Amino acid sequence: MHSALQKWRFFRAGGFDQVRLDTAEELLSIGELDQKLWLALSCPVKGIVFDARTLSFLDSDADGQVRAPELLAAVKWAGERLADTSVLANKLAGVPLEAIRQDDEEGLAIYTAAKETLADAGATDKLITVEMASQAQTHFVERALKAWEAAGAAVLPLGDGTAAAYAALQAVSDKIDDWFVRCDLAAFDQRASEALNASGDAFALLNPLSLKSDSEGISAMPLARVDANGCLPLDRGINPAWAGRMAALQAQVVQPLLGQRSELRLSEWTGLKASLQAYADWLQSKPDPAAEGQGVRALEKLARYVRDLLVFANNFVAFRDFYTRQGSATFQLGTLYLDGRSAELCVAVNDAAKHAALAALARICLVYVDCVRGTEKMAVAAAFTAGDADQLIVGRNGVFYDRKGQDWNATIVKMIEHPISLRQAFWSPYKRLARMVSEQLQKLAAAKSKESDDRMAAVAQDVSKKASTPVAAGKPQAVQQAFDVGKFAGIFAAIGLAVGALGTALASVLTGLFNLRWWQIPLALIGVVLLISGPAVIMAWFKLRSRNLGPILDANGWAINARARINIPFGTSLTQLAQLPANAERSLTDPYAEEKKPWLAYSVLVLALVAGAGLALWRLGLLPF
Repeated sequence: MHSALQKWRFFRAGGFDQVRLDTAEELLSIGELDQKLWLALSCPVKGIVFDARTLSFLDSDADGQVRAPELLAAVKWAGERLADTSVLANKLAGVPLEAIRQDDEEGLAIYTAAKETLADAGATDKLITVEMASQAQTHFVERALKAWEAAGAAVLPLGDGTAAAYAALQAVSDKIDDWFVRCDLAAFDQRASEALNASGDAFALLNPLSLKSDSEGISAMPLARVDANGCLPLDRGINPAWAGRMAALQAQVVQPLLGQRSELRLSEWTGLKASLQAYADWLQSKPDPAAEGQGVRALEKLARYVRDLLVFANNFVAFRDFYTRQGSATFQLGTLYLDGRSAELCVAVNDAAKHAALAALARICLVYVDCVRGTEKMAVAAAFTAGDADQLIVGRNGVFYDRKGQDWNATIVKMIEHPISLRQAFWSPYKRLARMVSEQLQKLAAAKSKESDDRMAAVAQDVSKKASTPVAAGKPQAVQQAFDVGKFAGIFAAIGLAVGALGTALASVLTGLFNLRWWQIPLALIGVVLLISGPAVIMAWFKLRSRNLGPILDANGWAINARARINIPFGTSLTQLAQLPANAERSLTDPYAEEKKPWLAYSVLVLALVAGAGLALWRLGLLPF
């Protein structure tokens, strides 16, 4: 029994306290820790990266979930089976022989199985590894099979022919027993003799049929003629359906054990069966390959618990590997490479639609991808926590690398959009405006193009009709319509009004700006930018601060017991952006670069126009200075 832990240690990660499990004493004491402080209370055995055999031992009720009571039971059992519990925290590949308790029946059985396993493996360091313990069952069956085969040498009355003789006897045993019982009844009462033989009606039923010696109707008749004498003929008067099997019995059993016989009595038949009964019993005693040796299964469980129990607890009671970034958590399946980024928070998904319904509450940008490798398929949800979402669209392809290093083709099939970064949120209003303007311009251009095409088609059709219609004699041809000055004057007036409205709006803006003092103008411009981008940034900031891992894992069957936050710095570390290697040589010469625009000249022109407008307003006395 371990002593009560005097002092618990916690570390701060994800915005909440998580228990430290570094020593065997801390692991063995988790039953005393309030479960409200556990990070998870249940996890699935599928969809996580952990040894499947160890999970099968932890999942004691085989319901597909490892729950807190099952983990506590496993920790307690391991502590009771170890004489030296410190091995639970030594990161060993198995259990040392001297660490196994031997002072009770179960412990002695495990210790004996461990010694046999070491002997089978020829190991000298007295460490029963998980691999050796997993093979212990195979070695147990092999030893049992060898012992069984050795015992069989003493139960072979006919030597190598015993197996064939037993098979021949078994083929007719029930039929011969039936025949002798019929004969006993015939001896008991004469009336039974005719009744127990095949009747004339039975033969009459066979008459219209195309008969074969092994027909069902013939095979069901008695083995031979039933009479009170009770001597079974072996070479004549045998039911044709059984003649071949009776010949095999005579050649392989009767003749080797009794000598040449033409008939067989009940006592002799009983003696034949008795002479092969030991062989029959030996066959029945063949070891079952699925039967477990005493202590063998418990040895494997103990070896796996010594190796895996502390690691599992640190991915269940706390998410140490995930939040300390010292390794991958059990729920991290691998890394998705897509859009110049690598997303490390990738979890298994059974149904994207059902998963997304709950995972949306995590406020994390999730990309659902279907992964294919040959004939294998799986679905993964990847969290993008750095960069932007402009190019994350359904249908894009990437590559997913699982924890074994295998690559899978990955295709985006669904997205849950949430802010990825404050930079993305700052520029999002301008991107939306640019996208809206671009879409409207495209629609306008498409409409004008269609209108022009329709007009040209109408003109071509009209010309074609006129060319095919002859001009009437003496009737003058229609004169081309004269230029409509009034119509074009209206058009120019409309254009002038539009330009005037734009000029008025610009003048109003400039008037407002120049009404300010010179140092207030930059502040006004900054205010306008904040007015546009500020709400989006504030909303994104609140969402980024409230990102929560819990809903993503809850949607996979976990029972997350805390608000597992993913703040901005930690989230940024989960998605790596493309970066040039350190000290990389970079050439800035691009032979296909677009021609540079004279932005400096444009800027000077704009400033000149603004200055001219300001000067004009000042001369008109519209400026306060």
